[in-house]
Amino acid sequence: MTWWYIVSRLLATVALAGQTACPESPGAPPSEYQVKAAFLYNFAKFVEWPQTAEDQNGPLAICVLGKDPFGGALERVIEGKTVKGRSITIRHLNEAGRAQACHILFISASEAGHFNEVLRSILERNVLTVSEIDGFCERGGVIAFVMDGRRVRFRINPKAAAGANLNISSKLLQLALPMPEDKDRH
Repeated sequence: MTWWYIVSRLLATVALAGQTACPESPGAPPSEYQVKAAFLYNFAKFVEWPQTAEDQNGPLAICVLGKDPFGGALERVIEGKTVKGRSITIRHLNEAGRAQACHILFISASEAGHFNEVLRSILERNVLTVSEIDGFCERGGVIAFVMDGRRVRFRINPKAAAGANLNISSKLLQLALPMPEDKDRH
């Protein structure tokens, strides 16, 4: 797969999210959270989790911890889709202790005050953490959404991914913004 192929797939999914989420306004650009929902779905395609017996046949769980900012966009993006032959489920969580069964955990900005507790609750679990909380990657999260003007971008903390035993595709890593301490990476 080439870099352009990955970018085009991400953009196609984002465009599709916009079309399915806003049928009343065809041609309107997707909202910030439609784009973020599409990114969550696509992240699953470029991350490998350690395989346990239950993971080989079970669904891939995308969880939202705290106040859900997606407004149904996440459900619309993944509707009828699979990742690597696995169905996808969405779970909405009110407490961090339930996040251990998640593959992807979106930590809502409403949980910023409990961030360290959330990370401790999934310590030694293979969970891809994603958030828009300021300083998320610098504080131990794996993927942080970052707004670049009106564009949604993302930053990846490879050390946090390795600590969760996640293998992130080098192609996805190339699309990420550099971590603040390694701005010379690109």
